[in-house]
Amino acid sequence: MSTEPFNKRNDSGREEPQGPLASKAGFGSDVVAETLNQLDLSYIALNPGASYRGLHDSIVNYLGNKNPEMLLCLHEEHAIHIAQGYAKVTGKPMAAAVHSNVGLMHATMAIFNAWCDRMPMVIMGATGPVDANLRRPWIDWIHTSRDQASMIRQYVKFDDLPGSPAAAREALVRAKWIADTAPKGPVYINLDVTLQEAPLAGALPPFDVNRFAPKMDLGPSPQQVEKIAAMARGAKKPLLIFGRFSRSEENWNERVALAEKLGAGVLTDLKTGGSFPTDHPLHIVAPGMGPTPTAKAAMEEADVILAFDVVDLGGLFKTNFGDAAPAGKIVHVSMDHRIHNGWTMDHQGLPPVDEFVSADTDLTVSALVAALADMPAKTPAPRQREKLEIRAAGERPLVRDLALSLRKALGERPTCLMSTTIAWHEDWWPVRHPLDYAGGAGGGGLAAGPGISVGGALALKNDNRMAVGVVGDGDFLMGATSVWTAVRYKLPLLIVVSNNSSFYNDELHQERVAIARDRPVDNKWIGQKMIEPDVDIAKIAEGQGATGFGPVHTIGELDGVFAKAIAVVEAGGVAVVDVRVVPGYA
Repeated sequence: MSTEPFNKRNDSGREEPQGPLASKAGFGSDVVAETLNQLDLSYIALNPGASYRGLHDSIVNYLGNKNPEMLLCLHEEHAIHIAQGYAKVTGKPMAAAVHSNVGLMHATMAIFNAWCDRMPMVIMGATGPVDANLRRPWIDWIHTSRDQASMIRQYVKFDDLPGSPAAAREALVRAKWIADTAPKGPVYINLDVTLQEAPLAGALPPFDVNRFAPKMDLGPSPQQVEKIAAMARGAKKPLLIFGRFSRSEENWNERVALAEKLGAGVLTDLKTGGSFPTDHPLHIVAPGMGPTPTAKAAMEEADVILAFDVVDLGGLFKTNFGDAAPAGKIVHVSMDHRIHNGWTMDHQGLPPVDEFVSADTDLTVSALVAALADMPAKTPAPRQREKLEIRAAGERPLVRDLALSLRKALGERPTCLMSTTIAWHEDWWPVRHPLDYAGGAGGGGLAAGPGISVGGALALKNDNRMAVGVVGDGDFLMGATSVWTAVRYKLPLLIVVSNNSSFYNDELHQERVAIARDRPVDNKWIGQKMIEPDVDIAKIAEGQGATGFGPVHTIGELDGVFAKAIAVVEAGGVAVVDVRVVPGYA
């Protein structure tokens, strides 16, 4: 058995450097690493590359691979998605590193997901040497771009190419500050190889990072609070539509208090994380991708609609009312407009709004609850809901059967549902805590679910809450090797693959086109089905050190398989379950 130093890991899976560490900063990259440490960035997910070999050395041989601790990833997309999943749970940024222009090109889809999801992270890039005279033949030239950040500038909040260690220090402080200020999002700092590897001419002057990144509380004005509170008091049929909020339990309780004071119905959205208990009597229904009669009726009846950072408020109205709009007064609380730039259309269609509040949603709810303190809570009668049953044991599972069986198997264990498929419905999985559900991928890009789930497992590794990701087969196969990182760093995680052996959403698109053109719909599967050969997902998981289960073909198998998979995760492992579901949506 090898006794090489690379086998040195502690109980958490962290790789521990051997030998004496550098006692003081001696190179530009040491200053960068030191600044990452001072910014309290606990982890850096990365795929290695020579462009930031100086920073890599500094994290290992100067910081001792602590704060930040490296998480090796097998693809740059995974590194970004892990940071996204971590932010979904904690609300805090972590760092990620991508190699040169080529690594950044790999990472672009994941960065776009994080941007649309408004999740903070500090992305480290590298290039150069910027001075062409210092470049090695061939490789340094093809890995250097004149304006590397131009590839992602339209979907990051800030980027910089600092020219000195002192400038790099300031750029990082500014970047983290901007990333972590609402509306949050990814930022990118590109480090010249020469800056990293050149010896320091002398010690830099002291720099207290905390004095250069003041906390910003962007709440509503007292006048706005007074006006909205008066509208709410006078409303006979108020409606609350909840979008982006923090994972704070205190703020969750304030949202419940606001709804109960007003006796207002509540709509939530699967695109965003848990914002209100979905089995509360005031929770009406989760709006779907198409018209939802119950949601439409609630919006039609409302005389005041209070919307809080709804991802696509205009689209919600258009889906249900066409070119018309709800008759009631509409208040929208959001700061999202502050980062709309016109390159990406993630700003969505303009919604009709009578009162707009450019403020933090949590702070606005808190202020409204305080302004309405004299109003007693109204206790509504329990809402009649459809009783959902798991179908017969011998049937092939629907996605609904998968969801209900998994929820039954987990019982009362605290869990965080890190990912779902577009076939999901909120009624199948009650959300009773802000960490019960982490929301969607943001930009609709595949390969996100597995990495986001790993990031959630990282954030929850010292918690008693289990990270659970339900992903589609296409999503899993594009992001499958992120499982290796979870195994490598001992991050307990359950991934369930809702496998219809197809890029089924595109089958439906081909069906629509065929019908519109009066052509055969029977051919819609061509170029869509992942069959002949069938993909053995359990073996892909096992090949990376996880425990694989399946394929599961019948409902009757689910209870036993889920029980075994949960036991693996509770013992500290990673389990992947392949469930072959009937194609179809909720």
